Amino acid sequence: MPYARDERHALVETMRTVGPDAPTLCGDWTARDLAAHLVLRERRMDASPGILVPALAGHTERVQRGIARKEWNSLLDDVRSGPPVWSPFRLVDEQANLSEMFIHHEDVRRAQSDWTVRTLPDGMQDKLWRMATGIGRRSYRKSPVGVILERPDGMRATVRKAGSRSVTLRGEPGELLMHAFGRDEVRVAFDGTAEDIAAVTALDRSM
Repeated sequence: MPYARDERHALVETMRTVGPDAPTLCGDWTARDLAAHLVLRERRMDASPGILVPALAGHTERVQRGIARKEWNSLLDDVRSGPPVWSPFRLVDEQANLSEMFIHHEDVRRAQSDWTVRTLPDGMQDKLWRMATGIGRRSYRKSPVGVILERPDGMRATVRKAGSRSVTLRGEPGELLMHAFGRDEVRVAFDGTAEDIAAVTALDRSM
């Protein structure tokens, strides 16, 4: 099931509904800025390295500002159409873009005051679970205590081992993935001492 494609289309429709000036969870980025980021990532290979490499960020920011000046519906059409045939993302769309589209869709949704947790297909939740456990090993790597992820069906994964104490994060896989990606607007329950929970929630979980 191509969940990345469906999530991409849902993201575009949400952006169309809230409008280009709507806030997101991505700092001071608006929906327009976020759309420009997605287009740059898939269509401007000359500028996309700056997303991760600080020394190249200046060029990336200039290109992104230029993309953001496009007419709104045209910009959304570029996001919706996905990677062009020459983009390396074209061959690995599901693997490379499911988490990207899901996280950024929620970045738009959860910046609005009336957001609620969506009910996602079981198959998509399974994929998000694998991503949450993988990303979690990076996000919580500096935790002074162990970190365990647990989904509603009782499946657990230890993503950080540290000493004899641990904190368990319980929630749907999508919620656990959002937290692992540094978002705090999540529906996650924490089990552990108050001190240990505070240590985990204070971590810099940004990618």
